[in-house]
Amino acid sequence: MNEDVERNLGEQPLAAILRERGLSHHDLVAASAVPINHKMITRAERGRRLTLHTKELVLDALNRAAKAAYRREDLFNY
Repeated sequence: MNEDVERNLGEQPLAAILRERGLSHHDLVAASAVPINHKMITRAERGRRLTLHTKELVLDALNRAAKAAYRREDLFNY
């Protein structure tokens, strides 16, 4: 297993967006078109390395909850 891959990348821009818009993890879970959970949102905020699919699920949920058009690059800095 490759030990050189950094998995925890620090707080992501997603966390600031949620604070600015006054959205909670529950708001994203409720707005999502597919089943996601609070743990996915927490991991996304804290910078735990996610798969592309999970990033897309979080992005879609945020765009639905915020009624906005964010891109993946707006939410994650990796």
